[in-house]
Amino acid sequence: MTETAEASIIVDADTDAVWRAITDPEIIARYLYGTRVESEWRVGSPIVYRGEWEGKPYEDHGTILEFVPGERLVSSYYSPLSGKPDVPESYQDVAYVLRQEDGGTRLTVTQSGCADRAEADRISSNWATTLEGLRSTVDA
Repeated sequence: MTETAEASIIVDADTDAVWRAITDPEIIARYLYGTRVESEWRVGSPIVYRGEWEGKPYEDHGTILEFVPGERLVSSYYSPLSGKPDVPESYQDVAYVLRQEDGGTRLTVTQSGCADRAEADRISSNWATTLEGLRSTVDA
């Protein structure tokens, strides 16, 4: 049985601004540690993340599974840094769900397919930090 990581934040902006923050490569790079994201942003298209982590280049990838502008973005996700082989059972699903709330937008990210609770907790913490960066970027 796998576990799911989750993090959520309220951003003081409308859903359009938050949607842009999760789909505009220039904005993504500002809060995702300089990562360059490439995708055609439609169901079935690839999504590629390129960057450098601890001095080493990486290229993570997946496929867009759901794309509902302003509401929901889901993709599969694989990172060679995981140490796992690039086979279907090594992929995780990452979902971004947006909902208007308290005069802003609640953004919830879930990442399913974590090996155990410890991995899910570590990934949840990483997402919480990333979402704080996203909020600072959108609020700027």
